[in-house]
Amino acid sequence: MTAGSPHILDNPALASLTGPHAHFAEKRGRVLRYPVDVSPWLALPDAPDAGDWADLAALAGPGAEVPLTAYAGPIPEGWEITFHVEGVQLVDDGLATAPDPEAVRLGPADVPEILDLIERTRPGPFLPRTIEMGTYLGIRRGGALVAMAGERLHPPGWTEISAVCTDSAVRGQGLATRLILAVAHGIRERGETPFLHTGAKNTGAIRLYESLGFRLRRTTAFLAARVPERLPEAVS
Repeated sequence: MTAGSPHILDNPALASLTGPHAHFAEKRGRVLRYPVDVSPWLALPDAPDAGDWADLAALAGPGAEVPLTAYAGPIPEGWEITFHVEGVQLVDDGLATAPDPEAVRLGPADVPEILDLIERTRPGPFLPRTIEMGTYLGIRRGGALVAMAGERLHPPGWTEISAVCTDSAVRGQGLATRLILAVAHGIRERGETPFLHTGAKNTGAIRLYESLGFRLRRTTAFLAARVPERLPEAVS
């Protein structure tokens, strides 16, 4: 990488959808996205032009709300920002990873129970096929799924840890920490580096992640914008 060039994690969805997750990519021009039942993440090029915004609008459809996570540039006229939350990106800087004897691998048959846990704990988007993005581990108590964590974006050499959540009935037992370290262990075993995102105001989670061995790499933002109902006519 040359001095001043973008880091692969500056546009992690693009790196993922043109790398290990290319088999998921739905593409129009230079715009890529995951199938809508896999993940809301989509990828603009690093410096999108008017044609890229037109391709995004065509891909999403008039009036659709689209996520623009990590995008920091201008929004075209007629587009409306509908969601904006400041965020942070943290990377492995000495995690003491370890497998967890109580953790079980989750699969498609577990999705209804996963979605129920997600609905109760609200860690972020999880869709019917999100399970296909990587390894998801869970802990059960009395047969019920009470905690989970897994893998989401997959830029070359990196894997994002996501969907970290614990049922309120078992919080304070360290289950989330154990699962983070177990998922990170699997990532490390592949020779890759774990990273993750969270909200900048989620100070409790940030303190936990830093205590485990993550360090802040950059600030970012979680954005969404609405595609105009009527788009300008393309100039031939």
